[in-house]
Parts: sequence; structure tokens; C-alpha cells
Amino acid sequence: MTAVAITFLILALVLVWGGLIVSALALRSRPEVERYPAGGIDDHREDDAPIVHDT
Repeated sequence: MTAVAITFLILALVLVWGGLIVSALALRSRPEVERYPAGGIDDHREDDAPIVHDT
């Protein structure tokens, strides 16, 4: 492998694994949504209707 290929391999690994680690730490610090946007209340309408199949 050339030096350019190794450099891009290391860069790609840092981006992928670094993003995974950063996102895991962000989820660890705030695991739940503090506030939902307006209209985000579940009214369970789909629970009352019968199941419709396309067959």
C-alpha cells in the first residue's frame, strides 16, 4: 500500500469510529428527549381501525 492509501485508510477509520464514539457519548449524556415538538402526542388512532391488507 502506498502512503496516500494508508493516510486515507487512517482518516476513514478515525471518521467512522470517532463518529460512533462521539454519538455514543452524546446519547449517554442525554438519553431521553426533554421536550417534544408541538403535535407530538400519540392519539392511538391506528389502534382502533381494523387491519387492511392489499391482497
